[in-house]
Amino acid sequence: MSYAGHTETELAELDRIARQIDIDAPAERVWELVARPGWYVNDGTVEAEPDLRYEGDMAVLRHPTLGEFRFRTVELDKPRYAAFRWIGTPYRDETTPSTLVEFWIDERDGGGVTLRVVESGFSGLADDPAAWLKEREGNDEGWLTELAAAKAFAEKSAA
Repeated sequence: MSYAGHTETELAELDRIARQIDIDAPAERVWELVARPGWYVNDGTVEAEPDLRYEGDMAVLRHPTLGEFRFRTVELDKPRYAAFRWIGTPYRDETTPSTLVEFWIDERDGGGVTLRVVESGFSGLADDPAAWLKEREGNDEGWLTELAAAKAFAEKSAA
C-alpha cells in the first residue's frame, strides 16, 4: 500500500532523521551545549545565553524571532548521551505527540568528537502521513544547519 507517495517501508525509514558531524573540541565542551534543552532552536547560530526557563520539569525556550518552544529532558548521561522530548509550541503539552531528539558524543582518535543526532517519532505527530512528512521536511535539512552551528559554537569556545 502507498501513503503520501511512499510505501510502508519507506514511511518507516522516514520516521527518523539521523545526522552527524565531527567537532574539533573536547567532549566536555560539546556536552555543555548538547545537555541544554533546545539549543538547536536558532537562526543558524547557537545563542551563548538563551532565554531558557523551567516550568516544573518542562524547559521553555523563547527565541526572539522563532517564538517559544517546550522540551522535556528524557535522559542525561554526561558526557556521552542526552535525550529530549521536543514538545513544541506553548499550545502543545505532555499529551501532544512529540518527537524524541537524542544526541551521542563519541571521542575520535586523534582528538575531537563526533556528534550524532537522531530525531524520531514523526509518524506519531499525525495520522495522515502527508502531514507528518511535511513537519519532518524542515527538520531534515535543519539538522545539517544545527550541527554546523554546534560545531562553530563548540570550536569557537574551545579555542
